[in-house]
Amino acid sequence: MNKPIILCVDDEPDILNTLKMQLKNEFKNDYFYELAESGDEALDLLEEFQEKAQVIVVVSDWLMPGIKGDELLIKVHQKYPKIIKVMLTGQADAAAVQRAVEEADLYCCLYKPWQSKDLIEIIKSGVAKL
Repeated sequence: MNKPIILCVDDEPDILNTLKMQLKNEFKNDYFYELAESGDEALDLLEEFQEKAQVIVVVSDWLMPGIKGDELLIKVHQKYPKIIKVMLTGQADAAAVQRAVEEADLYCCLYKPWQSKDLIEIIKSGVAKL
């Protein structure tokens, strides 16, 4: 049986590594933790994983080259509506967050710098709704 996946998307490798470390410290081996440095890479990974394992959470930055986080989460929602979608950003404007809420069923928006405990609680409460 494959473990569920938490996919983190950010164009800054240090942020991705921090996210992975925080998630692994809390959830240990309950999940696989996958990283993508762009929205396009995240969409490719989602397509690839859907055949093997289930992505249950996507944590995405907003300001990235190419596809912005709200656009990515809308695309994710259109194809995989059950995935819990979290935006983690230091840059998103209110309109982008509102758009993600309305069109991507955004579960939560966290602002950088974030607290690990807040991220963990959001993911736990989101997964509990699945």
